[in-house]
Amino acid sequence: MTTQSKISTGSLDLNKFLSGGYETDIITTLYGPGGSGKSNLCIITAAFQAQKGNKIIFVDTEGGFSTDRFRQIYQGTKEEIETALQNILLLKPTSFKEQEADFQKLLTHIKKENISLIIIDSIAMLYRLELGDAITSKDSEKISEVNRKLAKQLRSLNEIARKQNIPIIITNQVYASFTQNSEDKNFERQVSMVGGDLLKYWSKCLIELKSYGGRRKIILKKHRSLPVKELAFEIVEAGIRKRGIF
Repeated sequence: MTTQSKISTGSLDLNKFLSGGYETDIITTLYGPGGSGKSNLCIITAAFQAQKGNKIIFVDTEGGFSTDRFRQIYQGTKEEIETALQNILLLKPTSFKEQEADFQKLLTHIKKENISLIIIDSIAMLYRLELGDAITSKDSEKISEVNRKLAKQLRSLNEIARKQNIPIIITNQVYASFTQNSEDKNFERQVSMVGGDLLKYWSKCLIELKSYGGRRKIILKKHRSLPVKELAFEIVEAGIRKRGIF
């Protein structure tokens, strides 16, 4: 059996949880509600890889990349931090059309910059806005076209991961419905990823993030070699660390 190559997540606790880190030849999807820690995990990994001198493409569709947070995590001298930041190629599309154009440029950047990691934070926000406009106008042809474009983007990312052996980390939003048990007044939340089956199909690793009352949890939902499991964690200045319970 072939051992899969992995890169460090930038966190010792998360590396242990994932038996070494993120796999290099697949798409890993981090999904959860706003404020659950998705962008933090991405910046932690980017900071660690940039510190090692590795080049990273960071596609930021939500304005989640913070240089201040990067500096907190890196904890180096001003000169070291600025050098590390130069290892990150930051793309900031503001529309689904711009996101599509940036994806078409990825292969060129990879060949030119010797890229070691690609992060998309998030894959679905601009897609969701574009899809919402199509749904509002009841344009079924446009709805199908938007879904085809997202599928094409995911397919191109998958090809890059497999053929170039470059780890792809993407984040995704969720939507939820609430049902109340009339007996005990407890609420049950059913969470689904935006993009649904498309993201599930192309992602070989699915990691759900949850946040409730200041408590956070990572749930490994899908992996090629690891079972479903959980890790309670907290965000600290230098990154994240394991907690005892959720």
